[in-house]
This record gives sequence, structure tokens and C-alpha cells, in this order.
Amino acid sequence: MQTYARQPVNFVKGQGARLWDTEDRCYLDALGGIAVCALGHAHPAVTEAIRDQAGKLLHTSNLYGIEYQQQLADRLSEISGMQRTFFCNSGAEANEAAIKIARRYGNLRNIEKPQIIVMENSFHGRTLATLAATGNSKAQQGFEPLPTGFLRVPYDDINAIKQLAAEHNDIVAILVEPIQGEGGINIPADGYLQSLRQLCDQHGWLLMLDEIQTGIGRTGRWFAFQHENILPDVLTSAKALGNGIPVGACLARGEAADILQPGMHGTTFGGNPFATRVALTVIETIATEKLVERAAELGQRFLTHFRTELAGRDNVVDIRGKGMMLGITLNRPCGELVGTALEAGLLINVTAGNVIRLLPPYVLNDTEAAELETGVCQLIQDFPAVASV
Repeated sequence: MQTYARQPVNFVKGQGARLWDTEDRCYLDALGGIAVCALGHAHPAVTEAIRDQAGKLLHTSNLYGIEYQQQLADRLSEISGMQRTFFCNSGAEANEAAIKIARRYGNLRNIEKPQIIVMENSFHGRTLATLAATGNSKAQQGFEPLPTGFLRVPYDDINAIKQLAAEHNDIVAILVEPIQGEGGINIPADGYLQSLRQLCDQHGWLLMLDEIQTGIGRTGRWFAFQHENILPDVLTSAKALGNGIPVGACLARGEAADILQPGMHGTTFGGNPFATRVALTVIETIATEKLVERAAELGQRFLTHFRTELAGRDNVVDIRGKGMMLGITLNRPCGELVGTALEAGLLINVTAGNVIRLLPPYVLNDTEAAELETGVCQLIQDFPAVASV
């Protein structure tokens, strides 16, 4: 089906932060499979885990105990502070589980039609429920009727949430990205998550954080909420968790951790021996190679470089980021730069129409980091502030 506007290239192999196409042309990957390949391509530890587990056991189903699933759940608890994990196959599925937890939480409190507060410009997935939670009318168009039960407010606007609290007695949760990825690398003011935590505590709501894109070290901490020293009630993860192998996780603590009981939720493939072995290897490798710290270091380097080199340019509106999650807003739509960069051997992405989004692997070496800096700056310097007539 024609669901993707693909770039005119097919990749056949990768190594670290490099990819090669069918013509054996080399590219620098500054997109990482859309925040997935934190360890880059063909990382030896991941490759060995895949080979070894494929020769032993791929799948049994969740009717039986799965050793690597338990080990991965324990490791995720260690790095997140959460207590229980439901494993699935994608970020959208993880968010679906979070939504079900919130609704069940409300029903247990005798709230007939529980409402979840969500944000404008958010992105939570493309299933019907996660699409309804997503703050993008273009993505929703043509798929009505969408599930109800969501109240939308502007991102980074605490007063708007307080207003909703005064008007509704059926709110049960807030679902929010600590940094909006698809929405344009939107970073809230310091203290935003702390304020959300306080509001949820005050009203008895669940704080549910979508860390599909920000998690597993992307922002320079294992999870972005750790920059503000809080704990959510529900946390979702995917993308970098499997470094390319499909796996997702919905984590919970406190009352939220025990809401889903046998028969209430499930998945055929989620948490199978293969996916959980690979995900466990990914986490251990990131920890061993100190790549969370490397993501923080490189991210600050990129921010400093771009802000210095692009200072005063008419076509640059803003440069922002946290760790290896960076956005450069231009003053007009710049989707064409994806193709221009491709021709120059650089993989980037444009989101929200006019934001260059960079989500590189954490394994970039200093030479590759410099190449990325040079390539992106050249793209922007050659892109006029006003479109030609």
C-alpha cells in the first residue's frame, strides 16, 4: 500500500553510524531509523545476541515463563524506578496499554467515562486510540469516528490544565511527551513535569509519560523525566529499546502497576525470548559503553556548534535540543532539504513542516560528529530565507 513517501534510495548494509546503498554509496545517518538505532547499525553485541538467540528459541507465547522477559523487566525497573512492565511490539501498543490502564483506573473509581488530558502537537501513534490522543488533525483526517475520552490543551501550559481541572470531575490521567518529537522537538520550560506531577498528586490523576522517542538515553539520561527528578505513574518505551528489533514496553508503579489483571490485556508476540534478549543486550551495551553520557556530551556539542555557526542567519528561527534529540526551526517549509541532504550523503528528517530533526546514533565518533555539523550547516546556509518565485 502507498502509505509512505519514500526517498529514492535502498540501503543494503550498515556499520555504526554509516549506511551503504545498492550502488555502494556511503551515507552518514543522522536520523537513526527515527530514534531507533541508538547503537547504530550492525553493533557486534546486538548481532551476537540475535545470532545466538535465533539458534535457541524465538517464541513460546506468554502462556509460559520467559527468562529474558523477567531479566529485562528487572533491568528496566532499575533504570526507571518503575515496578512492573507489560511488553508489546511497538510504541503505539505501549501507549494503548497506558490508555487502558487509565480507563480501568477511572472505572475502579466509579467514573463512567474517564477522560485523559493530552496535548496539542503531540504524537502517540496511529492506532485509533493513540491517533485520537495525538494532537495532529491532519493525521486524524479521514479516520473518524475516533474514540472519545481525551481533553486537549496547549503543550507547556499548566494554567490550561488547571482550568480543565476546575471544569471536569471525570479526569483520570495526563498523557504527555517530556519533549515533543514529531511535533517539532518542542522542549517545555524547566519545571513543567514537576508541575504536572504536583497536579496529578493533587487531583488523584495518573501521570503517564510517552518516552517512546525520548527514552533509553536519547536526552542524556535513561529517561527524560529524570532531568526533573520526578517519577511518573505510567511510562512507555519502544524505538531505541530494540535498536531495530520490534519491542515496546508499558511500565507502571504504585496503584497503576496492578490495575491490569489476567485476561484484561495481552499480545501474541510481546516480550518473546528473542525480542527481550535483544532489548536486554541493548540496555547493557548502552550502559557498558557509557553511551547515555556520550549522548549528553555530543548533544551539548551540537547545540553549541549550531548556535555559533548559524547565529544571525535570517532563515533560522530557533535551535534547540536535549541530548541526541535536536531541532532547527527555519522560517519557511523546508521538506526539500531531506532530498538535498540525501544527495550530499546525509540522512536527516524534517518534521512539523519547517523543523530539521536530528536523532543520530549515540555511537557517532568525533570525526562523524564534525561531518554532521558541517553537513547540516551547509544545508541551512545554502537554503534561502525566502522561497524563489
